[in-house]
Amino acid sequence: MKRFALPLFVAAFSGFCSAEQLTIDRIFSDPALSGTSPRALQYSPDGSRVTFLKGRKEDYNRYDLWEYRLKDGETRLLVDSDTLHSGEENLSDEEKARRERQRIFGSGIMEYSWSKDGKSLLFPLAGDVFYYPLKNGKPRRLTETEAFETDVRVSPRGRFVSFIRDQNIFVVDLNTGEERQLTADGKGPIKNGMAEFVAQEEMDRMTGYWWSPDEKRIAYLQVDESPVDEVTRSEIYADRIDMIKQRYPAAGRPNVTIKLGVLDLASGKTQWLDLGENEDIYIPRVQWARDNLLSYQWQNRSQNRLELRFVDIPSGKTRLGLAETSDTWVNLFHDLRFLKNSDRFIWASEKDGFKHLYLYDFNGKQLAQLTRGGWAIDELEALDEKAGKVYFSGRKDTPLERHLYVTDLDGSGNIDKISSRAGMHSIEFADDASGYIDTYSNPSTPAQVSLHSVDGKRVTWLQENKVEKGHPLYPYMSDWIEPEFGEIKAPEGHTLYYRMYKPAGFSENKGDPKKTYPTMVFLYGGPHAQLVTNSWDRPFNQYMAQQGYVVFTLDNRGSAHRGKKFEDPIFKKMGSVEVDDQVTGVKFLRTLPFIDPERIGVYGHSYGGYMALMTMFKAGDYFKAGISGAPVTDWGLYDTHYTERYMGNPNTVPEAYEASSVFPYAKDLKGPLLIYHGMADDNVLFTNTTRLIKQLQDNGQQFELMTYPGKKHSLRGKETRKHWYQMMKDFFDRTLKAPD
Repeated sequence: MKRFALPLFVAAFSGFCSAEQLTIDRIFSDPALSGTSPRALQYSPDGSRVTFLKGRKEDYNRYDLWEYRLKDGETRLLVDSDTLHSGEENLSDEEKARRERQRIFGSGIMEYSWSKDGKSLLFPLAGDVFYYPLKNGKPRRLTETEAFETDVRVSPRGRFVSFIRDQNIFVVDLNTGEERQLTADGKGPIKNGMAEFVAQEEMDRMTGYWWSPDEKRIAYLQVDESPVDEVTRSEIYADRIDMIKQRYPAAGRPNVTIKLGVLDLASGKTQWLDLGENEDIYIPRVQWARDNLLSYQWQNRSQNRLELRFVDIPSGKTRLGLAETSDTWVNLFHDLRFLKNSDRFIWASEKDGFKHLYLYDFNGKQLAQLTRGGWAIDELEALDEKAGKVYFSGRKDTPLERHLYVTDLDGSGNIDKISSRAGMHSIEFADDASGYIDTYSNPSTPAQVSLHSVDGKRVTWLQENKVEKGHPLYPYMSDWIEPEFGEIKAPEGHTLYYRMYKPAGFSENKGDPKKTYPTMVFLYGGPHAQLVTNSWDRPFNQYMAQQGYVVFTLDNRGSAHRGKKFEDPIFKKMGSVEVDDQVTGVKFLRTLPFIDPERIGVYGHSYGGYMALMTMFKAGDYFKAGISGAPVTDWGLYDTHYTERYMGNPNTVPEAYEASSVFPYAKDLKGPLLIYHGMADDNVLFTNTTRLIKQLQDNGQQFELMTYPGKKHSLRGKETRKHWYQMMKDFFDRTLKAPD
């Protein structure tokens, strides 16, 4: 067992003076405890300014559009959303679902895009489209309809604005103001230019159309949802029950059928491309390589084969660029980058066990491996062809931190680290790779946003967010608890990383060997997620530590940023090795003299809710109480793309699904269990919980249940979250805290 402290760049806590105690009510009140950190940061295409969305001090969920001008160092408000629309937004069902998939919540301006020439901005607001030319600074309303326009963008050369309305693609000519409908057959189960459910939720693809660089064509997907089972589910609100018919592709059931077409703007005709005889496929990515060369990524349903294909337009001739295969599954990435000055591209692959970057030519020949080693990159951040440099974020130094690195495009050079401060760096580069925006945090430093030259030198703060007098967090910092990070060697030989908050007053009790504390194990445990990082953490964990709990989190096998070998053990075995690793964590806790082994509880949401159930059902001797939020209880109820990637098809491996379900183990529940779920959840359907509570009732087992009318998977809303977290704190106080 190894414990270590990561360096933190914060003010000495002795300099803080505080009489205020952190409360749940304060965590979810205005102004935001972590400060007003901007989001959706972008460089303008000409590199002259940085734009961002910022929540208001009086309501951190209401967003306006701001800019920082590099020339004069001035930050100013560009668009006050209230001047265009105030009051409640009546979102369409499609937009509500889209925002849920994007994990964004709030009102006002929620997203925006730049024109390629850097002369204007575009954003949707309250269902209509607004165009903002920088020259006169007056927003121009492009649509005013009863319909809801989504997926709004400016064409590559700035002549058109495109959007989706009523399941079809539309454009507005900015010179004439003329609106033109490009597709007309989108209705019922047919959707043009839109991402299907699993593309949004599981592939991280929120669009279904792509402009060619010369803006003469639009490639788009046409989705036919008619094969997908139509599930009738109830969305239960406080004052009504809505019966919703939803096309939900559960594991083992039919998916949508999909067509890829190229629409010629001059003629208005669509050229449909040959995707092959197998229609049971996915198209996770589409990208133009050149004006007349389209690429798309083709994935078989089993997701153990991924192909990059090229299509010459207008001939329609298709050829294979490269293929990735795996004995388990092939992960999807966003790192395909076509070079402008030669027929080469950069591609990310895990073929050597870790995600690394490779250089290929257009014939699929590997020219160089750009990064290598027993660590993984996060993202390809920028490419400077002229200088021959590739910039990427990754975990070369430690899997607990994300840093920015640079290497040579030909693969011959060293890998140099650019970012310096220990912690997590999220990077947004200028188009010409001349500089970047760095959003940085560590456990005692909420997000700070700074502008840097390409060599890493800080040019200026965009939002220093320094925790000093006047900052919302300042009154609480004298009691702020820094977490401890460490490593555990599992019996199978792999290393597990953990984060642990020791409870308030702990240092004062070091001399008391009889003093022990309750523990809350907070977990997620699922793929494509990592909780143990040297970054700003959710305030609830801090709050629980200040309430006298040890708060412990461990990333088990299957979680992200440790390489494919660390992920693969969950293949067809969900709810197995993850539980083993979490038990290893609790065994480590039991070796610590200040831990009471009889007062260790577990809490998780979504996959974490599933893990909370599995640990309570399968390892009840280690976990004495549990909270399960919005849990999957039977993977046969979850969607195709996610579930079959890790579990296979239930029609061919039903035994794997049976073993991964919570139901065979429910009878072994020993300790107190609290289950909660949003009653309008369209991701992890409420059916998962109703089946479980029926099983527990049939077994004669007692449990606690909290349902949230009208709430979806993320349980959005300040008042809802106050109730949710107070409920959890009260539950653990009743079940884990020793009586006074």
